[in-house]
Amino acid sequence: MSFVSLGLHEALTRAVADAGYSTATEVQAKAIPPALAGADLMVSSSTGSGKTASFILPALQRVLAARGDNTKRREKGVVYGPRILVLCPTRELAMQVAKAADSYGRHVPGLRVATVVGGVPYPAQIKALRGPLDILISTPGRLLDHLQTGKAVLDHVETLVLDEADRMLDMGFIDDINTIADHVPAQRQTLMYSATFAGHVGRLAANLLREPQRIDVASHTDTHEHIEQRLHWADDAGHKNALLEHLLTERDLEQAVIFTSTQRDADWLADRLADMGHAVASLHGGMPQGRRNRVLQGLRNRHLRVLVATDVAARGIDVPTISHVINYGLPMKAEDYVHRIGRTGRAGRQGLAITLAERMDAGMIRRIQQFTTQDIPVATVAGLEPRQPAPRLHAPRPAREPGRFGERPPFGKKPFAPRKPGGRPGAGFSRPRAR
Repeated sequence: MSFVSLGLHEALTRAVADAGYSTATEVQAKAIPPALAGADLMVSSSTGSGKTASFILPALQRVLAARGDNTKRREKGVVYGPRILVLCPTRELAMQVAKAADSYGRHVPGLRVATVVGGVPYPAQIKALRGPLDILISTPGRLLDHLQTGKAVLDHVETLVLDEADRMLDMGFIDDINTIADHVPAQRQTLMYSATFAGHVGRLAANLLREPQRIDVASHTDTHEHIEQRLHWADDAGHKNALLEHLLTERDLEQAVIFTSTQRDADWLADRLADMGHAVASLHGGMPQGRRNRVLQGLRNRHLRVLVATDVAARGIDVPTISHVINYGLPMKAEDYVHRIGRTGRAGRQGLAITLAERMDAGMIRRIQQFTTQDIPVATVAGLEPRQPAPRLHAPRPAREPGRFGERPPFGKKPFAPRKPGGRPGAGFSRPRAR
């Protein structure tokens, strides 16, 4: 379906064409018409499906309608606040949405978009909030700070968008979201995007939305047809490091995102890879926002070939040239695996998602495969095959005898020894264990 047939303003279809798109994705084709009609929506759509445009384009159409309606014009010098409010779980996703708003709104006269997120000085944000404003994109915590000090005005919000609502609730923003919603007019349009609407997400939707239309375009059980998935079993940390170094030398790797489990591991691994000559940087929530922006810009400009990140980067990074995603450390939750691998295979390109797992990771691999309802194909690298047999992921648990407990497995494992001079390349950056 073409964007012209969706009922969008000519200024928006021209901007979409400028961005290189001619045909709407499934979520855009299903969500944009009811959003333009003013309906509340509950939308489930997988990462990389074009969901950001599915709510930004109707939001921009509302701004354009206000431009031509004398009854909606705003008096100069009076603080009205935004017409559109978008809440996002992370700074990176908020910045990505703001970039989309600027791109698709390039032909909207006088468009004003502001981003309010943590890790950024308050004065510039306060200035943006007090001036003329069409679209405000924010994380819940920082916006609540401005509400409590009276700097944010939400009395004239016409559309409220909750992007990745499940993630915001997982991060503990439920009370912040409800407080913000209480400051927004009850007679508003609400668009809610979430991977699932079960449990507490569904209860939040019931509280905030009025007779919503349900749009379920994609789910975590999708096959990710543009992403090839592989699982490499590693015997120990040294073996995993050797596999990683081999993968980073492959000729078809344009850019890679390597995910770690902790901020400390991200910094450590980025330092080791930099010492080995890779153009690499780390990205995690413990970094100042300015530095995070510079890292992301370096990735987009292709000054960086490798990004080592925690799950803070799993949502909100849209760089089509990311050809590889490598799970060096496994995620804490199975659904985060889906968001991680969604960083590749974007804009119709083919991507490769590789997971490096040790035997102790078998439980999480099992949960990921249950969550996605798909097995991850096991692969090996010639010369780096595992010595130990792969864990059995589908074996049933043995029944316990009545009144008896099984033996506890031994805790920990033997640390991998650093390589000696002349040892195997790539096997020598095993992290020493704390004592």
